[in-house]
Amino acid sequence: MSIVFNKVERANPQDRTKKKWYPVLRTVRKVSEKEVAREIADETTLNNKEAEMGLYQLEKVLIRNLLSGNSVQIGEWGSFHLTCNGEGGDTKEDVSASSIKGLNIRFVAGKSLRDALSNATFISAESLVTGK
Repeated sequence: MSIVFNKVERANPQDRTKKKWYPVLRTVRKVSEKEVAREIADETTLNNKEAEMGLYQLEKVLIRNLLSGNSVQIGEWGSFHLTCNGEGGDTKEDVSASSIKGLNIRFVAGKSLRDALSNATFISAESLVTGK
């Protein structure tokens, strides 16, 4: 298995007249929750529905804890936490909950996932079409 990338030409932000080519990762397809559950069931003693229920419960617990202001550590996978976008104020008193304009979920990969990435191989999307 290889990770597919496209070659994209982009301008230099400091000098828009200069351009360079960069690799940009490409998603081949989106794997659904049901497919993930099926793969988990294939590799464990769980059946498809039990695996789906486990994923559903993980989502519920993750949401509940994030909305309670907690960070959620999932073993060696990594951890999830919230960050926010907001409007700045001139003084400390100018900042309130209404200054928060959006929430973002961040995932910080743990050691096992980072180590797995060291085994990644890449293939150009062009080569899939041309065979080169």
